[in-house]
Amino acid sequence: MSKTTKWIIGIAAALVFFFGLFLLTILSWLFSADEEETTPGGGEKVALVELRETITASDEIVRQLKKYRENRGVRAIVLRVESPGGGVAASQEIYEEVKKTRKSGKPIVVSMGSVAASGGYYVSCGASRIVANPGTLTGSIGVIIQFIHVGELLKKLGVDESTFKTGKYKDSGSPFRRVSPAERVYFDQLIGDVYDQFVNVVAEERHLERAYVKKYADGRVFTGRKACELGFVDTLGTMEDAVSIAAGLGGVQGKPSVVKEVRRRAFLERILGDAATELTRLRQEFLTQPILQYKLTSPY
Repeated sequence: MSKTTKWIIGIAAALVFFFGLFLLTILSWLFSADEEETTPGGGEKVALVELRETITASDEIVRQLKKYRENRGVRAIVLRVESPGGGVAASQEIYEEVKKTRKSGKPIVVSMGSVAASGGYYVSCGASRIVANPGTLTGSIGVIIQFIHVGELLKKLGVDESTFKTGKYKDSGSPFRRVSPAERVYFDQLIGDVYDQFVNVVAEERHLERAYVKKYADGRVFTGRKACELGFVDTLGTMEDAVSIAAGLGGVQGKPSVVKEVRRRAFLERILGDAATELTRLRQEFLTQPILQYKLTSPY
């Protein structure tokens, strides 16, 4: 079998794989649903909203926050963040909804899991309080853009491409060629603007000097304990502690009842089990990744 034939078979297999991911997503949308469950506590309700994935879209989290903010039977909200971050715009939209909830007078407390970094930290900044575990990885204040260049590979396969554009920056980041010096300046300015937005939010919400934030806003991560020492989170504790803090801020007497949405798995997912979950994750990683990201990419 020739090398070219092997490449063609490999590309065909990849296309079939990604089509399968797409089909799985469609079936999940068609045959899955959300239900609500309540953990009895005897007291009034605290809602739990869970952000447990890379941030590629904001609509689902925003919907839940708005739902519980407008529910008079819910006295406070806990946002559980277990995310390395993700898209800039999606992170900003969730942050704005968190801040809107706080400003409405309904307490919202963030509970950080193992990782709540970059965009995961950005969305947390709008909360009434931020609670982290001592071993939580958080911070990673910064912006990243990554491009894949496949021009040399296509040449080996005998594949060529043509681009027609209306301006010199229209195909910036194209996978078919290297980045030019002028484009490097352009991208530096682009991510510089978005970086400043991140720093400004942290400085404003954490009541810190901008110069102080920039000192640590170089992409590094902190443990929850270190972040607390530096003033980037409010206190250390578990999710149960976060629920208690939220209940206290909401004036709940006694142990609160915790209400949250639970996703009922689609028929296909129930059959495939963990394989379906992993395929969905891969779809998010490879097919729905925003270009401009507040995201922790280190292998933590």
